[in-house]
Amino acid sequence: MISIKTPRLQLIPLDHSLLRTWAEQGRDALEIQLGLQHNTWEIEAFFQEETQMALLDFWLPMTKKFPFDFIWYTNWEIILTEKSCSIGGIGLAGLPNDQGSTEIGYCLDKKFRRHGYASEALQYLIEWASQDQDLQYLVAETPIENLASQSVLTKNGFIQTGQKILQQPEGMEVFTWKRPIQSKRT
Repeated sequence: MISIKTPRLQLIPLDHSLLRTWAEQGRDALEIQLGLQHNTWEIEAFFQEETQMALLDFWLPMTKKFPFDFIWYTNWEIILTEKSCSIGGIGLAGLPNDQGSTEIGYCLDKKFRRHGYASEALQYLIEWASQDQDLQYLVAETPIENLASQSVLTKNGFIQTGQKILQQPEGMEVFTWKRPIQSKRT
């Protein structure tokens, strides 16, 4: 199984089969299949809806369509090694586009916030993605009131590039972010 190990975390990308388990049988069954201790994520309703939408409308269809590149189109479980439980998810919006960019996003269980786990997961996923010579920059969005997430992005070299209103949910204002990538070309 592919994974990224950090000092405190393990990032595990979910293949199509694991995503189907989550969609059809729930997170409890996914945790069992991954050999993890049970942890019910405590996340805001917006992130619950966004995660469910991503699971059904993006991760499942895209990992089926791109089985060999699924790691670019899926949720990576953020596993806290010392507790052997999933504390959130992080992922990319696909392989780099023609302009050399892709979006990155993450969500962390409320019980595990403010310990640097999101920053650590983001740092290591950026390092992994930077190995792709086509990746020139990453983009992200954060709600304007989510100062903690903005701090995570800033710590990882993202620069705020603008502000916009997302139509879903109900006109949410977000900041847009960009991070140049220095490819690990050999």
